[in-house]
Parts: sequence; structure tokens; C-alpha cells
Amino acid sequence: MSMIDLQNLSVAHRQGYEQRTVVHDVSLQVTAGECFGLVGPSGCGKSSLLWVMAGLNPSWQGTMTLAGHQATPGKPFTGQLRQDVQMVFQDPYASLHPRHRLKRTLAEPLKMLKVRDINERIEQGFRHVGLDPALADRYPHQLSGGQQQRIGVARALAADPEVLLMDEPFGALDPVTRATLQQEIARIHRLSGKTIVLVTHDIDEALALADRLVLMDGGKVVQQGTPTALLTKPVNDFVRRFFGQSEWGIRLLSLGLVGEAARRGEWLEEESIAETLTLREALSLFIARGTDRLAVRDRNQQPLGVLHFADLLRQRQQ
Repeated sequence: MSMIDLQNLSVAHRQGYEQRTVVHDVSLQVTAGECFGLVGPSGCGKSSLLWVMAGLNPSWQGTMTLAGHQATPGKPFTGQLRQDVQMVFQDPYASLHPRHRLKRTLAEPLKMLKVRDINERIEQGFRHVGLDPALADRYPHQLSGGQQQRIGVARALAADPEVLLMDEPFGALDPVTRATLQQEIARIHRLSGKTIVLVTHDIDEALALADRLVLMDGGKVVQQGTPTALLTKPVNDFVRRFFGQSEWGIRLLSLGLVGEAARRGEWLEEESIAETLTLREALSLFIARGTDRLAVRDRNQQPLGVLHFADLLRQRQQ
């Protein structure tokens, strides 16, 4: 089932007395429950497209259906459409008032949406992002940057939307916090089944999180498909350059999981690695441990098999 359907959509920005088109005739569909990535160089139109999907820019033309609701150019989102589509911004302070306790910040949009079980929704939102609901009585400045960004996600999830839009949500965070929150979003997506549209300039982030990608340039769609398809079957040199042709093999390894490549029926009496690691992460462990074989455990911490260094080469060739 299609959760988002854009047909021949164009977006304009006003510059002085003139309108400048920044997105040209884009058509795409996002299936319910998938994580969909919008990538491309700065100024390619990916954030402009996302803001239209969020109802924050009415200057568009074309056809747009979100969560079964037909949107109308020039009109703000209201009612159920407003509730079904929620946005997470790069700057958490875009949705966190510095002088309001977090509980009030999360409650205000729910009141506008006439949600009844507000306290329950807020508590659930905190738990969704791995935070103690007791933090609801704190102010934004009392939290770390990673916690603030989690609150931004919790605020969006509290409305129980059908679609979660994320505009460079981890761009301002340090690498360690960023990696942790990427894992958190993957967990939320897996458990909630929400449809997520993620705008990012981080290629590795897009490859790690997205089920499908759209690569844009100059306001137009250059190629769309699975991460594997864009890496292995680029339609032109721009796609090859964007995904880093020299790093193609390494990035392809990031799409495979250790558990999928491990050889069953084998075992080593040594420290094992999780089946959920990517083959790219396993490559680092091969080098760090100076070995050509790694024991692999399953999700229940039981022996699963052995990953051989040669298996990485086999994965690249498939």
C-alpha cells in the first residue's frame, strides 16, 4: 500500500518579486512501513520537497496524497492530515521551547490535535526513544544534545502519526551520539512500523537506514531504488561520483549483515560478534584482531557460525 504518492510535483521559493522553482516535476511513491531516504548534494531540493510533505511550504504544484489524504496546494494541513504527518527537525530547538518544561512542549500540539490521552501519549513517546518519562519535568537546557534530539522524535511520535518526516535529524551531533541515534531510529522503525522519510547528506547514514533511496540533483530525481541498486547499477556518472566510486566496495559491505554471511555448523572458542553487525563493521574487527575468522552469535547469544574474511570478498562479487 502506498503511504505517500507524489505525482508531477514542483516546488517554488519566492526571491524578491520572483518565484524560483527548486523542485521540478518529481514523482515518487513511498510504501507503508518503509524507511525512504532523500539524498543529494546541498541545494538539490531534497529538504524543500520534505517541507512540502510536512505542510510547511504551500507553494507547490502537482498531486500529493499522504496517508490516504489528498493535500491541496496553497492550503495548510489540518485535522487528521495534520496529525498523521509529523516532522523532526535538524535543530531540536525548532520544536522545544527553552522556557517550557518538556511535558508542556509535548502536550501543546496534542491539545491542538484534540488528543484525549495526553499524559499517556507523552509517557509513551519518551519510552519510544529510550528516555525516562521522569525527564518530562526538565527544561531543554538540562538535557544533552542527543537527549534533546530524542525529545524532538518523542514529540513527533506522541501524536501517533502515520508518517514521520526527518530533516537531517542528526546533522549537528557528534559522531558517537549520531551513531547511537541512528541505531535508535532503526529500532523505532522496526518496532513501530511507521513510514519514515529521511533527508540526509550522509551517504553512509542513508545506506544504513533506508529501504529505498531517491537521489536528487538540480531539483530533479536522478535515480531511485534500493541502496544496492544505486550502488551496483548507477544510471550515470553523477550517481557513481555521489556514492564514491572509490569506496563502492566498502559501502556495499555496509548493506550486508554478518548473520547472513556466516557459515553455519562451524564455531571458534573465542570472543564472538553479533549477527546484527554489518559486514563493514566486521571488516574493521578482522583488521583489529588480526584474524581471518570470527565467531558469530545469534540474537539469543547462542553460537551461530563463523564468518571468514573470504566471505567478504564473496559478498562484494554477488
